[in-house]
Amino acid sequence: MTIMSFATTIVAIPLAVMLPLPSSPSWPYLILSSSLQVGYSVFLVSAYRYGELGQVYPMVRGSVPLLVTFGGFLLADQHPSALSLFGVILVALGILSLALGRRRATAKSVALAFITGLFIASCITADGIGVRLAGHPLAYATWIFLIYGALMPMTFFAFRRRLTLDVLSSETLKALAAGVISLVGYAAMISALALAPISPISVLRETSVVFAILIGRVFLGEALTMRRLAACAVVAGGASCLGYHP
Repeated sequence: MTIMSFATTIVAIPLAVMLPLPSSPSWPYLILSSSLQVGYSVFLVSAYRYGELGQVYPMVRGSVPLLVTFGGFLLADQHPSALSLFGVILVALGILSLALGRRRATAKSVALAFITGLFIASCITADGIGVRLAGHPLAYATWIFLIYGALMPMTFFAFRRRLTLDVLSSETLKALAAGVISLVGYAAMISALALAPISPISVLRETSVVFAILIGRVFLGEALTMRRLAACAVVAGGASCLGYHP
């Protein structure tokens, strides 16, 4: 994750020079979102230490709208609709199916996945507000990566004290490529948030849980069972119900 942040910083620097600065009201959200992304990165890596991609990622993504719904109910007195309650049941059943059974996720991976989801939910909320104040979505995304690119190495050194890097190793090159891909994906999401309400965008993102289990199978050799496919589809469907607001 730290090497990925190097790649995003390298790409973001020339963009920051070419693009206008985000408007001053957006800077508190820029800093908040960047800090939350550091927390998200730390807990996501920890979750993957204890669980498979095809289990952890769906739990992370499914927990985001679940946490947003409960947060709105507890903190903002927002009463969920019948569709949202149905979505809560679907997400809960899907996550429960992933967490139990013969190839169940570990308790640590489940707990860490939910904490990661909390960071993501907070980050999406901050970005949804900040990008509308920034005046330029791409400039907002660029400065997110610049701030994150400064905070992530500092966090790494706080945990590990030193970084040994073989620039030409295949793992380093993969991480650098993943960093560029993450920047493109995040910039696309930020642009979408500037054009449409947060809920529909978050709904479309939840379809990624299906891709996660396919990637886990093809590249990591993880089990691809009908039960896991069904559980991920249920999580994605429930998350869509939670995020849909006509």
